[in-house]
Amino acid sequence: MDTVFLMNSLWVMISAVLVILMIGGFILLETGSTRMKNAGHIAGKTILTFGISSIVFWAVGYGLIFGEGNSILGFSDFFYSGYDVEGLGLSGAVFFLFQLAFAGISLTIAFGGFAERAKLSVYLVFALLFSILVYPFIAHWIWGGGWLAEHGKQDFAGSTVVHLTGAMAALAATILLKPRIGKFNKDGSANNIEGHNQVFTALSVLLLWVGWFGFNAGSTVSVDGAFFGFVALNTNLAAAAGTVAAMLISWIVLGKADVPMMLNGALAGLVAITASCAFVDTWASVVIGLIAGILVFYSIRFFESRKIDDPIFALSVHGTAGVWGTLSTGLFATPELATVGNPGLFYGGGFEQLGVQALGVVASGAFAFIVSFIILSIMKVTMKGLRVTEEEEIIGLDISEHGSYGYPELVNKEAAAEVSMDVTSKSNPPLSSQQPSVN
Repeated sequence: MDTVFLMNSLWVMISAVLVILMIGGFILLETGSTRMKNAGHIAGKTILTFGISSIVFWAVGYGLIFGEGNSILGFSDFFYSGYDVEGLGLSGAVFFLFQLAFAGISLTIAFGGFAERAKLSVYLVFALLFSILVYPFIAHWIWGGGWLAEHGKQDFAGSTVVHLTGAMAALAATILLKPRIGKFNKDGSANNIEGHNQVFTALSVLLLWVGWFGFNAGSTVSVDGAFFGFVALNTNLAAAAGTVAAMLISWIVLGKADVPMMLNGALAGLVAITASCAFVDTWASVVIGLIAGILVFYSIRFFESRKIDDPIFALSVHGTAGVWGTLSTGLFATPELATVGNPGLFYGGGFEQLGVQALGVVASGAFAFIVSFIILSIMKVTMKGLRVTEEEEIIGLDISEHGSYGYPELVNKEAAAEVSMDVTSKSNPPLSSQQPSVN
């Protein structure tokens, strides 16, 4: 067997594993960014829904994206059997696993908008429908030879296909589910519902950062010329720039270097460079990351001012940064690297590529939002609501949906302490309520 074929297959298999391990990063990100009483639920539903998306991708998703069809959708290769594709240059089964991982990541991003208030049954049904009716359409349009690909849309590893798609589904969910109890006051001001573990969120960002080398560099699907090294370099520079920019802007505006904002800046830089990592020079990757870090800071504040409760900031990190990253290739793509489409505005390409990128953002974002909103609206009626009851939300989804806590010892200790305080307060009322002493 050809050595290059084997090397390509090995490289993409390693990359697929890195991308799948990003699911672990998202588990830590979501659990760390939310409250302890929902930690077990969030971790468990993430694994379960990735399992659902994997089965759906095998049955129909891959065929809808890469099967023979028209400019809208593919209509062949369902129930993928592991065959090799002529001219692909690597194992067909490995390529399938790599693409499956991307579909799972997009779904995981979407579920960020459901956090701490959606029923488990809603996750299960939406995982199935999103994996059939939302993600495959956009992936086919851009990566499967669809109509946006015919226009030369540049999206090397998924700022639009994966991140914007997931974010728009998350937006539909946050609107229909409405804010968590206690997030907003009657006057419209927001309360900061802090996540329970910043160490988890920091570790999650590191895991995602490393996994992104599989995400972006693996999308070369080839070892030829070791171009994956250049893509990885651009990826790292953008993430670093996003980290620094978000930290500085939060320090300037808030007077403190906000840790969650710094971590979101790193992710925003990674999301933004995902579209352009193979099309731009290194200096441009730094600029793209810096702008992403600043944008995510103001985007988070914007959505909160509109009373949109986004617990893990999926709309800003994956949506706003995804839009910026997609548009950035229309500005910075070089003539030498623009193997798809045309050079960007700053390299003499005019507004043509920027227009194509904007068209892709509008069409893909609108489709993902509208279809997700329709799906969830129908589910809301047929499933007697998307949201758990107020009582269930207050006690936490670990208990209400699964019957056990993710942190049983810690939560039980807190509950015991509350009971003890309650008993003490009843047996020893405050001095103002006691009978006056007689001397």
